Amino acid sequence: MSDAIDALIAAERLPGDYREVVDAHWRPLAERIASETKRPLLVGINGAQGSGKSTLCRFLQVLLEERGLRAITLSLDDLYLTYAERQALARDEHPLFATRGVPGTHDVALGEAILDGISAGRAVTLPVFDKAIDDRAPGGTLAEPPIDMILFEGWCVGAVPQPAAAMREPINRLEAEEDPDGTWRREVNRRLATDYAELFGRIDLLVMLKVAGFEAVRANRLLQEQKLAAINPGGRGVMDEAALDRFVMHYERLTRSTLAEMPGRADVLIPIGADQRPV
Repeated sequence: MSDAIDALIAAERLPGDYREVVDAHWRPLAERIASETKRPLLVGINGAQGSGKSTLCRFLQVLLEERGLRAITLSLDDLYLTYAERQALARDEHPLFATRGVPGTHDVALGEAILDGISAGRAVTLPVFDKAIDDRAPGGTLAEPPIDMILFEGWCVGAVPQPAAAMREPINRLEAEEDPDGTWRREVNRRLATDYAELFGRIDLLVMLKVAGFEAVRANRLLQEQKLAAINPGGRGVMDEAALDRFVMHYERLTRSTLAEMPGRADVLIPIGADQRPV
C-alpha cells in the first residue's frame, strides 16, 4: 500500500513530506477506527471548512484497505438540497435558507435512507453536489456491499443545538441585518434538535479536526474558492471575496459553538494548525 499512499499524495498535489503526516497521524487514526468491532461502522468526521476532512477520508480509505476493510465516504455536503429546493425553502421559510450550509439545507431523509441501505447490505447511490454550480449533479456514485466503514464527513456533523438563550442576540452583521428577529437561527437550531439529532445519533465514533478558531475558516474557505474558480470560472456557485465574507457568516454561529463544546465529547480530537496539518 506504500505505492497507493504515494499515488494519493501526488494526486492530491501534496508535498512529499506529507507522508510524515500520514504515518504520524492518519495511520494511527485508521488503526483506532479498525479496532471498533461494529460493522458497518459509522465514523463521524467533524471539522470547520477547510480543515482537511475530504483529504483525511481519502487517506483513511486507503489505510483501512491495508487492513482488509472497505470504507466509503459520505459527505454531508453531498446531501444539500437542490438549488430549486433551497429557493422554495427561502420563499416559504426564510430568505437565508437560499444559501447552502446550515442545518435545514440538507436532505436528511436521503442521508438516513442511504445509511439504512448500507446497514441492510444493499447497494446505494451516493449523491454528488457540485459547488461550482451550487446544485446537485445528475446521477451519483454507486456503492455496493460489502461496506465495513462509512466515513461521514461534514462541517457540522455531530453538532448539537445551542441553548435558547444563546439565540437572542445576533452574532454577526448577517444575523443583525437579515435575521433581526432570530427566525432563521431559531429554525436552524430546531432542526439540529430534531431530524439532524436523529441522523447524527447514528454515529458510532466521532472524530473532530479542530482548527484554532473561526478566523481560520475564511482563509481556508478562500483557498477552496480559488480551486473552484480554476475548475469552473463561470460557475454560479463561485464566489468573489465579498460574497465569501457574507457566505461564511452563515456558518459562524454554529462553528463557534461547535469549536467550544465538541472537544469535550469527541472520541478522537485532532488539532489542526494554520498549515492545515495536524498539530
